[in-house]
Amino acid sequence: MELQQLRAFLAVAEELHFGRAAERLHIAQPPLSRIIQQLERDLGTRLFDRTTRTVRLTSAGEALVLPARDILDGCRVARASVKAAGLGETGRVRVGFAGPSSHMLIGRLARLVRRQHPGIELNLRSVTYGYEALAQVIEGSMDLAIVRWNSAPPGIASRIVQEEHYVLVVPTAHPLADRDIVSVAELRDEPFIALPADPGSSVRDAFISSCYQAGFAPDIVQVAPDSWTVMALVAAGVGVTFSIDTAVENVPDAGLRMVRLVEGVEPSYARLAWRDNDESPALREVLKASETALPVPLANESGPGDPGER
Repeated sequence: MELQQLRAFLAVAEELHFGRAAERLHIAQPPLSRIIQQLERDLGTRLFDRTTRTVRLTSAGEALVLPARDILDGCRVARASVKAAGLGETGRVRVGFAGPSSHMLIGRLARLVRRQHPGIELNLRSVTYGYEALAQVIEGSMDLAIVRWNSAPPGIASRIVQEEHYVLVVPTAHPLADRDIVSVAELRDEPFIALPADPGSSVRDAFISSCYQAGFAPDIVQVAPDSWTVMALVAAGVGVTFSIDTAVENVPDAGLRMVRLVEGVEPSYARLAWRDNDESPALREVLKASETALPVPLANESGPGDPGER
């Protein structure tokens, strides 16, 4: 059976008149009769009882009506789905992110995509470190990620979406809690809570480097697996920690105080990153939505944030 045959069959079955069915299909009656005859030969049975005055469905014809409609409806759905996917109206975009500093960004993006493109599924994946999400974007198992870096990897395009500053986080009862700003050199005797040593931990690397530049090795009294646990330990008075302001702002206030660091004046940046050769229509629409949900910070609107910007 061919789709043309099924369309012709349904037209005749619904009109029960070859002349009206031919008009509906915008063809002459003789070709329509030949199409029906060929379909009947293919199926090995008559589908219509015809006389000079009437056309009636046979039992075989009645049995074909619903399956024929299902087949043609399925073809229409398939065509519509393919067209929608090509326009970026449907599809899946896998998004990676790490830590509380990215949660608000991800939430804003997800809400706008759901409102503007309900047919696009955002598959959100949380990782421990941003470099893990970036590695997955590079190798193709992730489409988009919120990351931080000093220089852009080859083949990756990006856009700055958030400016960040390093800060000291202390419990509210700590002697430094009432200070507006503090230098790393003043923290020589403080017990620190830190993330695990890892090549991808940019916050820990900046923390260790700042302490060394201030002339001391930090006293790390406890290592925590993620930023949420770090903040809980700080709030409990176990120690203090070095973090970024956006991470602290996204953690519920539970006895924490954020103090600016003299060494945190120069900003760092969070970026939205994707493969520059990715031609996915769904990704294209999500990136368009991100320009509204996650606009470039004002300080970076006039140009790229740093040499790593692409």
